[in-house]
Amino acid sequence: MDFSYTAQEEQFRMELRSWLEANLPEGWVEGTFEMPEEQAAYGQFLRDWQKQLSDGRWAAIAWPEKYGGRNATLMEEIIYHQEMVRVKAPPLVNYVGLHMVGPTLIQSGTPEQQEKYIPKILSGEEVWCQGYSEPNAGSDLAAVQTTAVKDGDKWIINGQKIWTSFAHFGDRCFLVARTSKGEKKHHGLTCFLLNMNQPGVEVRPIIQMDGEHDFNEVYLTDAIAYDSEVIGHVDDGWRVTISLLMHERTGIGAQVFSLEQQFSELVGLAQTVTEDDVPLIQNGDVRKRMLDLYIKSRGSLLNYYRNLTKQLKVGHPGVEGSMDKLFVSEVTKELFSEAISLQGQQGLLWKDDAIYGKSYWQRNYLYSFGQTIGGGTSEIQKNTIGERILGLPKDVGR
Repeated sequence: MDFSYTAQEEQFRMELRSWLEANLPEGWVEGTFEMPEEQAAYGQFLRDWQKQLSDGRWAAIAWPEKYGGRNATLMEEIIYHQEMVRVKAPPLVNYVGLHMVGPTLIQSGTPEQQEKYIPKILSGEEVWCQGYSEPNAGSDLAAVQTTAVKDGDKWIINGQKIWTSFAHFGDRCFLVARTSKGEKKHHGLTCFLLNMNQPGVEVRPIIQMDGEHDFNEVYLTDAIAYDSEVIGHVDDGWRVTISLLMHERTGIGAQVFSLEQQFSELVGLAQTVTEDDVPLIQNGDVRKRMLDLYIKSRGSLLNYYRNLTKQLKVGHPGVEGSMDKLFVSEVTKELFSEAISLQGQQGLLWKDDAIYGKSYWQRNYLYSFGQTIGGGTSEIQKNTIGERILGLPKDVGR
């Protein structure tokens, strides 16, 4: 692909920069980056930011204009990610809705579902979570035990989901449940657009080792979904499930732009931390490790570009998203591990005691382990790459 930008693309960048300067939350342009700590206020802060993006038509630029997007080109998407990372824009509370559910609805939803859900996804009026993972199933998504039983025009749903990101903010859940026993375990599954605000849906928090709360357990006891909330066909949910996963991995792959910035920050850390009054960046071993990380992060970026180019040609994400997901999550973990090592014993200090970056490095180091699990573990990605890209024999253990 051509890495240079046209005058029109640079104009797009300037338009986005102007909008960000005028619309980022108070104090953001000045570099304070402060968000509420209390959960409800934090959630409202993120919903307000989502609404701001939607009003400016910057929430889902790659979507077709008829759905509220901008028909953005591949290069415009790249510019968008670069600029959002540059200003350290607040996170998206409706990440699941924008990057996973919305594209899947556009691809597989009925006109009525698209009309009902997509505008609220864009504005953040309805925040979505994803009901895939279950206890005792590990990464084996087809081992779903949550059941949905037909009752007139309704489905009665019972079961448990786990590691459900943003369920504590969620209004809707893209949920996969077993509706019949097929010949194979990935048969007999159906996807539902479940209303989270109903009796029978209980959300319990899971507090991570960094003290944050992103994940939850979700208990379903005679929860109800209607026929109109089935996406795709009954018992054919596996196809829809995989479609959503491909969108998810493409979205995760876009974190290569954050990785590029984090590498620059790591170089800054190595220039700041000293040993015998000599900056560590001048240490030969440190420089060698930095070079290794630069090669990996740069390789991740170029691989992401290649996969995006293919996606643009065929019109939908492919299995190559597993490569992006694997590379980005593993290199991110390695990068933050290096940041902790550079600080020596001071790397163990936490919150107000942290010497460098107000626990930025420590928090991200702890969080990086989860990144190699969420959205499919690294082991699952390796199996997918081996079997579906390299054409290797299937895992004999499955």
